[in-house]
This record gives sequence, structure tokens and C-alpha cells, in this order.
Amino acid sequence: MEPIIAIRQLSFCYPDGRQAIHDVSLNVFQGEKIGLVGANGAGKSTLLLHLNGILQGNGVVQVNGIRVQKENIHRVRAWVGLVFQNPDDQLFSPTVFEDVAYGPLYQGCSRGEVEEKVRRSLAVVQMTGSDERNPFHLSGGEKKRVAIATVLSMQPKILVLDEPTAGLDPRGRREMIALLRELPQTMIIATHDLMMVEQLTDRAIVMEDGRIIADIPSRQLLSKPDYLLDHGLA
Repeated sequence: MEPIIAIRQLSFCYPDGRQAIHDVSLNVFQGEKIGLVGANGAGKSTLLLHLNGILQGNGVVQVNGIRVQKENIHRVRAWVGLVFQNPDDQLFSPTVFEDVAYGPLYQGCSRGEVEEKVRRSLAVVQMTGSDERNPFHLSGGEKKRVAIATVLSMQPKILVLDEPTAGLDPRGRREMIALLRELPQTMIIATHDLMMVEQLTDRAIVMEDGRIIADIPSRQLLSKPDYLLDHGLA
């Protein structure tokens, strides 16, 4: 089976000279839910930003056989939905409806299609009836749900999420895990929440200093407390 995401010898250096990713190679297959873990500064978020072309380093990144590069960005972003750690980076309109409708409008959908996609996306994240609410007046958990809806409205095949449970209270965290468990998309989830990794994913990718140092079943990772401590994951 061909991977839905294929990364080959990817490296990336920020303008200040910091080498954030070193020679990373990775295959992701359709339907997988993968936890991407590592201490702060390990390169997780930088790697995620390469998956829909926000960053482009040296090496090859392919999504559904399409190389992630400037001339293919629109096609790639139709496949890959990226949810930022801070929903305030994703929500910018005066109403929830307008935020969720932005992607379908950008895709050229008709008004009727837009309204249907907004309705369905809000229903999936259990935010039906919030259309006219101001996103900046929502709770943290509600904002994260609406941020996911803005991506789901474009019907991506892949969801890439950066710290989806960060800042949530215990109830919000449980609800977020339950929501993500029900979604059918292939997922890559960068997180420090190891219990979420155990509960939601089958495969864990461990990064350290911009490199992948382990690719193992999630439960196996959680059964190694000394390993977790050694790599700043406890």
C-alpha cells in the first residue's frame, strides 16, 4: 500500500540559523492516527507545517503522491487540514458561521453548498446552533471545536493537529479525545499529552533535536517510563 504522506530526507533551518529538522523520513498510511511526541523544541510543530506547505525545507514531502511545492499548494491543502495549537490563530471572523464558511467559499462553493458544509461541520464538532456567536466569546474548548470545524468544512482526507488538548480542563480534554476518536480522517497529532496518545493513537513517533528517534506502537511507548524520562516525555 502506498503511503498517503511520504517524507524523504527532510531538513529545515530557520532564518536565524537554528536547524529545526534533520534528515527526517516518514511514511503515514491512510486511516492511521499517529501521535507525534517530544520535548519542547524537538521539531514537532515545524514538521507539521511542512505537510501543507506553510514551511518548505530541503528534501521531499508528498501528499497522496503530490509533491508539496508552490505550484501544488492548492491541491495539497485540499487534502491536508491543519489545526493550530492556539485557535485564536485560526479564528478571525465576527461570527462562527463566517469562520467555518471561509474555506468552502475559497474553494468556490455555491452559497447552498457553503451553508450545508458549515451545518455539517458544526454538527460533527457538536457546535450546532453557534453560527451567529462571536468566536472570541467562546470558551477554550469551544474555540478548539470551531477551529476543527473550519478545517472539516473543506473535507480534508488528513487532519494535522498541534496540541489539541492544550489548555483544556479535564472535561474538555475528554470531549476532545472522544471527538477525534470518531473522526475518520488520517491524523497526525503533535502533543505532550501522553495519555491522549495512548487512548487515541496506535502509533507514536518520537522526535528529539529535530530527528525521529523512535517509531513504535503507542502502548509500547507508554510502557517504558525510564525511556520517557530520558527523553523529556514524562
